[in-house]
Amino acid sequence: MTGNRDILIVGAGLAGLFLALKLAPRRCTVIALAPLGQAAASAWAQGGMAAALSADDNPELHAADTIAAGAGIVDPVVAQMIAENGPARVRDLLAMGVPFDRTPNGDLALSLEAAHSHPRVARVAGDLAGKAIMEALALAVAAAGHIELIDGVRALALLQDASGRIGGVLAQGPSGDAEEIYARETILCAGGSGGLYAITTNPKSSQGDAIAMAYRAGALVADPEFVQFHPTAIDIGRDPAPLATEALRGEGAKLVDRNGRAFMCDYHPDCELAPRDEVARAIHAERAAGRGAFLDCRAAVGDHFPEHFPTVFGACMSAGIDPRTAPIPVAPAMHYHMGGVASDLWGRTTLEGLSVCGESASTGAHGGNRLASNSLLEAVVFAERIARRLKDATLGEPGTATADTPVELPAEDLNELRKRMHSEAGVIRNAAGLGMTLDWLRDARKRVGWSRPLATAQLIVEAALARKESRGGHFRSDYPTSIAPERTFLRLGPDGAPITSHAKPEEPAE
Repeated sequence: MTGNRDILIVGAGLAGLFLALKLAPRRCTVIALAPLGQAAASAWAQGGMAAALSADDNPELHAADTIAAGAGIVDPVVAQMIAENGPARVRDLLAMGVPFDRTPNGDLALSLEAAHSHPRVARVAGDLAGKAIMEALALAVAAAGHIELIDGVRALALLQDASGRIGGVLAQGPSGDAEEIYARETILCAGGSGGLYAITTNPKSSQGDAIAMAYRAGALVADPEFVQFHPTAIDIGRDPAPLATEALRGEGAKLVDRNGRAFMCDYHPDCELAPRDEVARAIHAERAAGRGAFLDCRAAVGDHFPEHFPTVFGACMSAGIDPRTAPIPVAPAMHYHMGGVASDLWGRTTLEGLSVCGESASTGAHGGNRLASNSLLEAVVFAERIARRLKDATLGEPGTATADTPVELPAEDLNELRKRMHSEAGVIRNAAGLGMTLDWLRDARKRVGWSRPLATAQLIVEAALARKESRGGHFRSDYPTSIAPERTFLRLGPDGAPITSHAKPEEPAE
């Protein structure tokens, strides 16, 4: 494993694999924690990929929906860029063998999801888009001679030389020993932060590692307080929680309380198709009031459930719930981290030799509330742009690069962290809960040492405490209204604590 690489990609989800394929014929190395698809949240994505593919749709409308959903802090240039590139990237995936659903006349079958003005979500077998995309990419990677794939490897820290340039990663292989993997360019595609929360739809291994590694090396982090909670995780006591795709509500499924009363129109004029943060807070409120929350698909899907939404159907049936005849119990769950390592339009971070792509990144595309099914879109659009930038680039050589080995967070501390993040940095937040959580994080950091889960959790909590307003996925019960839109930026301070600054969406952070 030890050695010098040209381009090193950390992570084998959609962003990492698509990027590796687009780099051809330039050689690259992909390292992954588990065999392809087994630890990637991309494979669990149910809804699909959003793109303006129909005759009555266009990228301008898609960009406008993205900006509207993002609660005032989406970068409009980025929104337009991903919308314009969306159709081409869907065609790339079709060429790679992804079997997107078709209509009887051969067109792509497009679904309507929350906050979209038009049906534009390309799906596979209803709710199998992520799995099908990852399977197709895995086959393409296996056949690609320019890609070296090493699984069973966990990146621990970024290697950095005296000038600050990144030169690869310190990694842990199957033996448990830490080894250096040197590279001219390192790209973090290591997923999100769902594993920091007690209820999540992500793999438990997704603990914000990429954000913590980049932050530790001095990279700028943006908008970490913006965490998206999927409204309809299936509430059957599993960790991670199975997901009831948003497409079910697009098909007409209703959210009801335990007495069968539909409640979403009480909270938002768009009812079931309101933005995700609105739906998540409504479900949270119904559950807190003791009325419960259930997704009733009986009229909208009924007997077609097994073939139209096989993943959801299988999860329900395994828990003794037949969604054809009974409503599905649901609860909000940490689903997607809108914040991350700040990047430019070409995936570059603020550190030389380091790029970022996928959920690890904060590109400005999602703002305070990601538009449904824009996550896969953003990943492939930026992966293609990074590949285009690096494919023929002359890359510099870092100097002598070293890294500090992080401390593994004890299991009991991780469990406590997840409970605290869910209860105090979750759907509803306030200064008292955030302050207590921050005190606990600081104490744990003193006791444990430099730990990546603690570092990323602290970034989320510090930024949430500093944002004294409610916006998108960040809702403060003590500051329920919004003020002037600003983005949050954090970087490592000299004492190891984050330095926080704010800037208008169109302005760079100082």
